[in-house]
Amino acid sequence: MTMALATKRTARKTDSTGKKAAKNTAVKGTGAKKSSGKKTVAKPEVEPVVALDAQVLDRLFDTVQSRRGTDPALSHSARLLSRGRKKIAQKFGEEAVECLIEAVAGKPAELVSESADVLYHLIVMWVDAGVTPQEVWAELRRREAMSGVEEKASRPNNTGA
Repeated sequence: MTMALATKRTARKTDSTGKKAAKNTAVKGTGAKKSSGKKTVAKPEVEPVVALDAQVLDRLFDTVQSRRGTDPALSHSARLLSRGRKKIAQKFGEEAVECLIEAVAGKPAELVSESADVLYHLIVMWVDAGVTPQEVWAELRRREAMSGVEEKASRPNNTGA
């Protein structure tokens, strides 16, 4: 089974300082009038929200798993897996920190890139630990069925933090 993910396209717009600011949108600009009666500038055409399938993560998992035990000189995944769990965890942590830095800095394009790195390194960690995407999707479905407060309280050794 796979889990469906949704994403929004990001349109870029230059602000008054000349810097590019991101604006998430899921509809095409219409050039509609504001309530004051002034016509707004037509926004560029942006594709509607596109449903993406988590199968891309399943395929990435299969690819990383297929690299286990192969020549580390030929595959980055094989090299990471050959270095052991501590190194894999270290790389995952580094990528997660880089992702957070880009989020705090307000750099959406960089955040997207770093997010992909985080997901890749998480999958490498899953392969090393013998965890499958299906196990993670099942846990997400279980949590989806209850409120966030209820789910958090149900975790073992919950400290309420």
